[in-house]
Amino acid sequence: MGMPSRELAGHPQLQVRTFRPTPEQYAWTFGGVEPVHSLRPGEIVELYTEDCFAGRIRGIEDLPAHSIEFPFINPQTGPFFVEGAEPGDTLAIHLIDVAPARDWAVSTSVSLFGSLTSTRITASLQDPLPERTWLYQVDDQEVVFQALDSKFEARFPLQPFHGTIGVAPAAFEARNVLVPDAFGGNMDSPEMRAGTTIYLGVNVPGGLFSLGDGHYTMGEGETCGAAVEGAMNTVLTVELVKGTYCEWPRFESDEAIMVAGSSRPLEDAFRIAHAQVVRWVADGLGLSLMDAYQLVSQAARSRIANVVDPNYTIVAKVPKRFLPKDVTWMGGTHERLRQTAREYLAAVQRVPIWVIG
Repeated sequence: MGMPSRELAGHPQLQVRTFRPTPEQYAWTFGGVEPVHSLRPGEIVELYTEDCFAGRIRGIEDLPAHSIEFPFINPQTGPFFVEGAEPGDTLAIHLIDVAPARDWAVSTSVSLFGSLTSTRITASLQDPLPERTWLYQVDDQEVVFQALDSKFEARFPLQPFHGTIGVAPAAFEARNVLVPDAFGGNMDSPEMRAGTTIYLGVNVPGGLFSLGDGHYTMGEGETCGAAVEGAMNTVLTVELVKGTYCEWPRFESDEAIMVAGSSRPLEDAFRIAHAQVVRWVADGLGLSLMDAYQLVSQAARSRIANVVDPNYTIVAKVPKRFLPKDVTWMGGTHERLRQTAREYLAAVQRVPIWVIG
């Protein structure tokens, strides 16, 4: 399961591995899949992820019903076995760089999928909305929307992130890659961008994390069921937080601490995310549960990640500007990983515009 490792010139402490999966190596579930490679904590991985359509939709004539086949949607790169990871630990996965691998991307409407149409779960007697495909042109700063039924154009800033990152679930489960839950998965949060550390509780030896579903930009909620979907070149590093288990995915950036809750109905996702972040704040600041509840109630700037997946996702976000500056969340893991990221970017002489800080 090894990948060739190299040192960066002048930075012998940075061990870098590169992985580009072949089509047969993609994972279609979290859990139930053998790892493609093993990693040591602290190593850096440069990897490629295909878009959620497995690269099969490439123009406006390619409609989902004729181009993709369930369950072969949302291919994941991985899973990776992290040496030393045991149930009860937490993986800290830091996204160093998340960059488009193409100068184009696509979005679609899909039959019986999306927030504003009948679905198999929310059934009605109405006909499903028609399937359409939109092609976006992409450069290093913008993605360009072109209407299908007129000459209207709109430009959005390039804001690349991964919609999906997760570990193997507990209790021997294998979950479809479209599902977000306590193990992470298809959370569709724009917070999963370069500069963010994602904390995922380890349920099986090695953790077995994988990622995919690159988005070049997306409105909150992913209303139509698809973002501006594209392949990604991603650089990440992973560490272990031994003896600490995150029940639900935690995120940390330079600006905020966050928890993702996923469930249906949407208010239960909201409750999960906020209950978890209240407990995290109480533990981190040494506050009573009720004081932390009050603090989070006023400080939270919470985002709707998706209202389309088998579970919906809310991210409860507490900006660090409202919190003491001397607190080391998760034992200071994010700060250490950010330093690794800075050293890597300096060594390769690249500081992407979307890296914050």
